[in-house]
Amino acid sequence: MATAKTHSRNPRRWLWLILLVAALLGAAWLAWGDGLRKTGATGSAYAARVSCSCRFVAGRSLDDCAKDKLDGMELISLSEDAEAKSVTASIPLIASDTATYREGYGCLLQEWQD
Repeated sequence: MATAKTHSRNPRRWLWLILLVAALLGAAWLAWGDGLRKTGATGSAYAARVSCSCRFVAGRSLDDCAKDKLDGMELISLSEDAEAKSVTASIPLIASDTATYREGYGCLLQEWQD
């Protein structure tokens, strides 16, 4: 008579697999994270400045200004504070920048904080 072989589940094997994946993700973040943050900061600053000018200098809607984003900027989201005349561009968990309209100066980025 043939018996079906059952596989025992080893919780330690899953724990090691999870730790290995976490270590690989951590190493990848250390290797590429700094470049990703710098690129994200540059992209969000650019998007905030251009969108602020589009919105408060040219007088277009923010939805219309979002169409002006360059290829590769799909992850950047835009939001406005109409009362403060500012636009914030952000990439979740990576970067966020705000540009504010000032009469006579146009749209200025807020100072970067290290």
